Amino acid sequence: MFQLPETGSGGTRHRGEDFRRKGGVGVETIFVEPAPRLAVSVEGSGPLVLFLHGIRGNRRNWNLQLPVFAQHFRAAAWDARGYGDSDDYEGPLHFEHFTGDVLRVAERLKADKLHLVGLSMGGRIARNVALHYPERLHSLTLINSTPGFDSLSTDQVRRFVVERKTRTADSVRQLLGSRARPGAYEELTESISRLHEKSYLKTVEASVAQDRAAPIEAIRVPTLIIGGDEDTVYPPELAQEMARRIPGAQLVMMEGAGHLVNLEQPERFDAAVLPFLLRNQKELRT
Repeated sequence: MFQLPETGSGGTRHRGEDFRRKGGVGVETIFVEPAPRLAVSVEGSGPLVLFLHGIRGNRRNWNLQLPVFAQHFRAAAWDARGYGDSDDYEGPLHFEHFTGDVLRVAERLKADKLHLVGLSMGGRIARNVALHYPERLHSLTLINSTPGFDSLSTDQVRRFVVERKTRTADSVRQLLGSRARPGAYEELTESISRLHEKSYLKTVEASVAQDRAAPIEAIRVPTLIIGGDEDTVYPPELAQEMARRIPGAQLVMMEGAGHLVNLEQPERFDAAVLPFLLRNQKELRT
């Protein structure tokens, strides 16, 4: 398991904020057709890195990461179908729709291959892409995620559904760890306020009904697993299990982090993920 270097305290400004204050490269918003139309923020140039948010999130959750990763990559973050500025959709949700949507974004950005970075639900989407389309990926980063809902106890599944349908202040705070930076709670509540109610509930129901245990032993893509040691949604044991089962996977456990490590501890998150992507990109050129 990797050990991360110590970075600034929670009260310091993240370097992504510094880049934005200096003007940075600038973020472009594109829309991927056809329906449902997907909104994607894009910054930088080079190999594509696509960030996938969690079940209560949207592309703004990656605002601090995009300018940092855009120094080396074409960094992009989507609003999944039914989220943020992306379109809602008719009928039930099937999880393979998300897989197809990832490929649509890659095609729109003219990327034959890409690095996928997925948080929670985004990690489950990224995992499915790796299993079904490994030839399309340079690397896979799974954050605060799970092999599938079969890996959770009945009580954990019940709590997942109840908590996802509850929006009290306490239920939101429980997602964050003890070392979450100032402002993380406000960003999370703002993100939740942007949910499309009908699409969100369909996603919660589809997650439990369809996301069964995946054969992650079959993943053959360079993989980084990141967990928070205070994650109450997907406990650290699940990150450790995935790291054991995925061949060659690397594991980083972030101390004092809950379920949203990139929002809570952005500098430590970047210090874990960026070198992993750069190392795999370098190996591809040698």
